[in-house]
Amino acid sequence: MTIYRSDNRALDQMRPVNVIPDYITTAEGSVLLELGNTRVICTATIEETVPSFLRNTGKGWITCEYGMLPRSTLTRTPRDGSRGRASGRTFEIQRLIGRSLRAVVDLTRLGERTVWLDCDVIQADGGTRTASVTGAFIALGLALQKLVDAGTLTSAPVRDFVAATSVGIVDGAVMLDLAYEEDSRAEVDMNVVMTGSKKLVEVQASAEQRPFDEAQLKQMLALAGKGIESLVARQQALLKNLALRQ
Repeated sequence: MTIYRSDNRALDQMRPVNVIPDYITTAEGSVLLELGNTRVICTATIEETVPSFLRNTGKGWITCEYGMLPRSTLTRTPRDGSRGRASGRTFEIQRLIGRSLRAVVDLTRLGERTVWLDCDVIQADGGTRTASVTGAFIALGLALQKLVDAGTLTSAPVRDFVAATSVGIVDGAVMLDLAYEEDSRAEVDMNVVMTGSKKLVEVQASAEQRPFDEAQLKQMLALAGKGIESLVARQQALLKNLALRQ
């Protein structure tokens, strides 16, 4: 049976990716990442302080805040501030992004400073959390390179690149990089965070309509790996001066 996608992509094809670095001139590092019709602005801010639990340890910290503009979606989504607190979904995504970046950074070599990553979705069409991971790493890399250029750090304390993508089963077929129309009716929805050396950082997989087997899991991981490899190549092209510390 032939499966057609709404945008005529092949099952193993990513949406078009466009990356504009230094999109916000006031931030130490920033990027606008466009993944099809999903658009996310990621900024990195460096503060010469750490949370209280890290004071006098010599270690730094990387953390994230994530948000969606009210009309990034088809119907207006109220700002978290108007509700008095962030939603559970927002907290989950913020923690995912923070974990993903900390997994590839040597926090001891970062020193006692905090890097804040702010990921703001200005248009959502599926994959906002994975696009945020990919864009946040670019913003982080740009900010760390400025510390190196200023002589504050001798080299960027980054061990590897990291990016993320979505994959799922829609109409019985395994698909890469789900747009909202596909994600909203997927039988299985999965988000994968992976390093440039193809090591897994996080896998979030859930059966929305029917369970999946080990063979399908392996197929989804392989497809996600292919997509992430292409995203890491884009990151490496933009951060070609970022020497990784092994």
